[in-house]
Amino acid sequence: MMGSFTFETLPCRVVFGSGTLSAARAEIERLGGKRALVLTTPQQEAEGAKLGAALGPLYAGLFPGATMHTPVEVTERARAAMTACDADCVVALGGGSTTGLGKALALRTGVNQLCIPTTYAGSEMTPILGQTENGLKTTLRDIAVLPETVIYDVDLTLTLPVGLTVSSGINAIAHAAEALYARDGNPVTSLMAEEGIRALAHALPAIAATPDDREARTEALYGAWLCGVCLGTVGMALHHKLCHTLGGTFDLPHAETHTIVLPHALNYNRDAAPAAMARIARAVGADDAAQGLYDLAGRLNAKLALRDIGMPESGIDKAADLAVTNAYWNPRPLARDAIRDLIARAWAGERPMPA
Repeated sequence: MMGSFTFETLPCRVVFGSGTLSAARAEIERLGGKRALVLTTPQQEAEGAKLGAALGPLYAGLFPGATMHTPVEVTERARAAMTACDADCVVALGGGSTTGLGKALALRTGVNQLCIPTTYAGSEMTPILGQTENGLKTTLRDIAVLPETVIYDVDLTLTLPVGLTVSSGINAIAHAAEALYARDGNPVTSLMAEEGIRALAHALPAIAATPDDREARTEALYGAWLCGVCLGTVGMALHHKLCHTLGGTFDLPHAETHTIVLPHALNYNRDAAPAAMARIARAVGADDAAQGLYDLAGRLNAKLALRDIGMPESGIDKAADLAVTNAYWNPRPLARDAIRDLIARAWAGERPMPA
């Protein structure tokens, strides 16, 4: 029997398809923008300059300095660049790092954002911003950081390297997986979550086999959008808390950290959220949610151990302590020793096993 629930639709316009990057100029004008600062990482500077040229008179300048975990000092440099070129809006072209920078600028200045994701991070669908200052990553939720418009262009993902495709896609799956046992979950978000996991679990092996498979790329981007909506609509739990702690403390790559930790976090919550685990297992075509996602990552040649992405073994205890420092909701109560065991298994890359 269905219980009571609350469902809130976030005010965001989505333009989805192939070749939709060409709509960027019209979308900026629709938002009332006159001078747009384009944001990218250093690696995507050339793509940012090309987009700027296509914007014509709306192009105010380019800031190619976005980086992981949205350091406050980088945001301040970008804010200075906005002032210097008299920008009245920002266009974030790239993955989660660039999206995060656009959000941080919107929070500080109130400008409108056009977000054009090139990975499956999902941050573009959320009113959530994670920032790092003095080695500590903090997260806030504010509708002011939600992009006004998002352009999904499948063409921009066709050249996404397979390794990044896999880690970014499993990172997206993590959003949907935790949405299925969220404290404020609801039937609508759960539908999106299961479908998002299914779409990505189906598309990623096809992309690994044929990286420019347009049909698989379209399905993956669709799945990532659904997973992003889940992340933006309901609260997350242990998995996301752990990944923020690990990423911010040890400067680990965001998507790879999510990919490695997810099976172990699900294993921790296995008995406390059986209905969610059944839906995740069904979506990935496995008997067990945690082992199914671990095996999927393995088949896709993703890294399976935190030690392989730069986490020192000496950090296991520190991470366990930090993970239980601030109280937050999780379907299974937080137990420091059990979480330490979870992190240790993820550090070693061991297969998750039922308790």
